[in-house]
Amino acid sequence: MVMIGSGQEAGRSQGPPRAAARIPWGWLGPVLVTVFAGFLRFDRLGSPHAIVFDETYYAKDAYGLLRFGFEHATRNYPKGIADRLFLAGRPGGMWADGGSFVAHPPFGKWMIALGEAVFGVTPFGWRCTAALCGTLSVLILCRLARRMTGSTLLGCAAGFLMALDGLHLVLSRTALLDIFLMFWVLAGFACLVADRDQGRAALAGTTEASGPGPWLFHPWRIAAGACLGLAAGVKWSAVPYLAAFVVMVFAWDLGARRALGFRSPLVGAALRDGTVSFLSLGALPVAVYTATWSGWLFTGGGWGRREPAANPLLRPFEGLPGLWEHHVQIWRFHNRLTVGHDYQSWPWDWPVLRRPVAFFYTRDATGCGAARCSREILGIGTPAIWWASMAALLVMVFLYLTTRDWRAGAILCAYAAGWLPWFPPAFADRTMFLFYALPLVPFMCLALVMTLGTIIGPARGAPRPRAIGAAVAGAFVLLVLLDFWYLHPILTGGTLPYDSWHARMWMRSWI
Repeated sequence: MVMIGSGQEAGRSQGPPRAAARIPWGWLGPVLVTVFAGFLRFDRLGSPHAIVFDETYYAKDAYGLLRFGFEHATRNYPKGIADRLFLAGRPGGMWADGGSFVAHPPFGKWMIALGEAVFGVTPFGWRCTAALCGTLSVLILCRLARRMTGSTLLGCAAGFLMALDGLHLVLSRTALLDIFLMFWVLAGFACLVADRDQGRAALAGTTEASGPGPWLFHPWRIAAGACLGLAAGVKWSAVPYLAAFVVMVFAWDLGARRALGFRSPLVGAALRDGTVSFLSLGALPVAVYTATWSGWLFTGGGWGRREPAANPLLRPFEGLPGLWEHHVQIWRFHNRLTVGHDYQSWPWDWPVLRRPVAFFYTRDATGCGAARCSREILGIGTPAIWWASMAALLVMVFLYLTTRDWRAGAILCAYAAGWLPWFPPAFADRTMFLFYALPLVPFMCLALVMTLGTIIGPARGAPRPRAIGAAVAGAFVLLVLLDFWYLHPILTGGTLPYDSWHARMWMRSWI
């Protein structure tokens, strides 16, 4: 395998030539991939000049937060009038009295509001922070994969694959919440991997050889807790990731202390590292999550918010009982959300892309050079990535069972945390959509590059097998690029002749 040991160890074993060492490819390569991803996400970002799918909720809620501090109710206009007001940049005439009931916490909408504050109430304004987070997530994944594999090439390949994923692209160009959820979950996971490397290095350098081992300071674990608290502030579906990562980190701590020969590794992992984990992955995410509700707590107009205390310092505390009741109502809403939808799908449908979501479609488009034109934004992953990732995840299972490779275990842990909680009996009849699977995409890409590294073989392996493996890996990346290029018009609202559009509907269920 090309990925032996930690990222730092594998990186040192490469022994790059002196001329190449002068070029900081560890950063330059990921930055170049990120620039490419940014171009795809910001190019014609304001098109279509229309409210796309659930932007009708989140873009308006974001502006309500910006103006009032809470999601404000809108008038009960006939269908489409409020949307037209919003698109015209005149949202002031659409407000009703009081707050609006919301299904998700406010932090993702605050992130959308940031773009509206800077660029105005325009499609570009309410989409730009989604595009920014989508772009930066590619940089995070490049650096994360490089750390995990010790290979800059594989790190860049992971980011390149995610840059070419259709679902990631669509949600990076749409003001929905899932791109922000994915961003903060990925950032938290990346911080924990950095914490693992730092913690092991600190333990290896200690002179204490007996007992449970030393107390350690874990700044990266603290950063991870903050990121995961913000992820929960976007959507509650971040909570299973947090729970799974706590178990994963404990296993890492126990393994590190046991490998270094401390006499009481369980005590050290449970009490010493565990105390840090309780604070950084327990108390801190709760505090950060609660802080994301500051607009509701400090103002007096949010849904279910009673008149706040006159003293601003007391408002967060006296508002907490009402916030708890508001959360109970949100929980009941999600458990009772069983209304059928044309584009709903089930978790077992997601890996095979059986039922994507049409975010935008019109047959009234012109300018395609044919009698009938179609224009669509289809929320679907790049099939070459999603279908190949099923095999790559099986490779991760094999690697973990046969070699106990911690990287394979971490990828499987993260993927399971984002996928399995959607299965019955947890949500037996709840309405679900393919884009709920977006946070899985980074871990699918990690599984793919780990598999490609296995195919290429060890750095000091025989040249011919490595050349064949590199050719296979290169052919796969080229296949992904061609697949993405073919689907690109239906991912970005391009205008196509109807027959060309229909040719891209590979399954009847995609229509």
